[in-house]
Amino acid sequence: MKPRRWLTVAATILMSPLTAFAQSPPSEISAILTPPRENGRETERREEEPERERDEIETDRDSFTPSTKTVGHRRLVLETGYSFLDNRARAETHSFPEFLARYGMTERIELRLGWNYEVGGAPNSVSGQAGGEETFVGGIERDSKITYGVKLGLMEQCEWRPECALILAGSTPTGGPEHASQFVGTYGFGWKLPNSWKLDSSIRFGANTSEGDRFSTWSPSVVVKAPVGEKVGVHVEYFSAFTHAKAQDAVLHYVSPGVHYLVTEDFEIGVRLGWGLNDQSARFFSNVGLGWRF
Repeated sequence: MKPRRWLTVAATILMSPLTAFAQSPPSEISAILTPPRENGRETERREEEPERERDEIETDRDSFTPSTKTVGHRRLVLETGYSFLDNRARAETHSFPEFLARYGMTERIELRLGWNYEVGGAPNSVSGQAGGEETFVGGIERDSKITYGVKLGLMEQCEWRPECALILAGSTPTGGPEHASQFVGTYGFGWKLPNSWKLDSSIRFGANTSEGDRFSTWSPSVVVKAPVGEKVGVHVEYFSAFTHAKAQDAVLHYVSPGVHYLVTEDFEIGVRLGWGLNDQSARFFSNVGLGWRF
């Protein structure tokens, strides 16, 4: 081979990659010229992942409507509170300590154990842990009871499909005129809205006994919750209770605003106020309490 022809062949071989590079589409050229980034895929995955919710305590005592969340695996939440009811034509009612312990067996199953004492002219019909809404015949009644049950997280929110939870609980008197145990089942569901507001609702059913009279109690409720900064949350709620198959059925309607403050992510305090909307409900009530997560 002549030297000139050899040089021509060698130049062709050396220039062929550059020729192919020049003929490549701009996207491929950009990919080649861009230096590889360390952990680039992990960064892209983090950008694609939705923002996670803050890990903070969410109690059932904040409102009459219970939370749709469980406490979490191996987490313990202690709740307590005091309620005052200004009853119409009856003595006022005091309810305390409204104690409730919630322990997470799994992420979606929690065990519940509580105790409460009430004294007054009518039962506590405004606390989230209230088990009966029947009306006393008259005079001052003293009643205490232990509550026990389980809360099940049924479904997480997916677009417009709500987050759902079911509470199955029983209560047994430890003092007072009644001696029969009662059952209460609560189904709660709700949505977290795009602006970080929450819309929750529930329906509660209770199988009750009073002076040998067996009847049922239904309690629907709905609450709108909104954050005010990172520490404060406010809400407004409507709830009611009505009995069925009772000798003298009762119907109660309430409207209630409230506020709670997160001292830390594991400790909160809250206050609720409310007004009865009909003659059978209490004229006014107030509730103050706290929750502590371990």
